[in-house]
Amino acid sequence: MLLPAWLSGEDADEWVSRMLDRLAAKERRRRPTEEGLLERAKELSAKYLDGKAQPVSVRWVDNQQHRWGSCTPENGTIRISTRLKGLPEWVINYVIIHELVHLLVPSHGAKFWALVEQYPKAERARGFLEGFSAAAHTAPEEC
Repeated sequence: MLLPAWLSGEDADEWVSRMLDRLAAKERRRRPTEEGLLERAKELSAKYLDGKAQPVSVRWVDNQQHRWGSCTPENGTIRISTRLKGLPEWVINYVIIHELVHLLVPSHGAKFWALVEQYPKAERARGFLEGFSAAAHTAPEEC
């Protein structure tokens, strides 16, 4: 890493420390723990769904090879494919929103999509996931 010559050693150390903290925070957002997923889901529900979707649990799973996520509305559980780990935060948020809306509307009808579209990056995230699937030479996937 190159730093300006005018930075003192102490200032450079502080700057490097701040940058490392920012990178670590970004990585935590891209690879949240299961507790982090549940907290994020609650925040997304509050922000985009008036808090109406109340997940009981949100967890990573390894057994979803053809879906990005799934949920069981009867018990409020959401499962997110580990294949999403490391993807941009806004893409993971979209999948969480998609599953949160299923807690309210089980089908993929007009009401469902109207609620999903309250997330401003929904269309962009769908496109990202379609491109991601195409690049991996797999069929487009559903949440």
